[in-house]
Amino acid sequence: FVDKGLRARLEGVAASASMARMSYTEAVEVLTRSGVVFDNAVRWGVDLHSEHERYLAEVHVGAPVVVTDYPRAIKPFYMRQNDDGRTVACMDVLVPRVGEIFGGSAREERYDVLREAMRARGLLDGGGLDWYLDLRRFGSVPHAGWGLGFERLGQFAT
Repeated sequence: FVDKGLRARLEGVAASASMARMSYTEAVEVLTRSGVVFDNAVRWGVDLHSEHERYLAEVHVGAPVVVTDYPRAIKPFYMRQNDDGRTVACMDVLVPRVGEIFGGSAREERYDVLREAMRARGLLDGGGLDWYLDLRRFGSVPHAGWGLGFERLGQFAT
């Protein structure tokens, strides 16, 4: 069995010069204004669920979309804090039929900011992550990382 729209869907993604992009805050506004009653409530500060991600990619944009700048409180401590102090420099790529397919973030290289993020989450003094903080003790460089859900890629591409 091959999805009849597969070729067109993949060619459409490959041919697009850029993907739609919105901040997490904009995504929450879109979802709230949609009038759709989701199984999981939508409000700022709560992570997006698959149903929200799929709505954004399938209905609102109709194509893959990059969602950026999620709330700091719902993301790992190592993500770089934005200047607003509320969000982090991260992104998720959402695709139709799947939702999130991969995500990434800039990593926090500023020692004092990282230390405070770890302290706020109880990860210092016996948290087993002192070695991570030590990596930044004498300076670091801006860097980032990302991860791909291989099974999700397969789900999207078949």
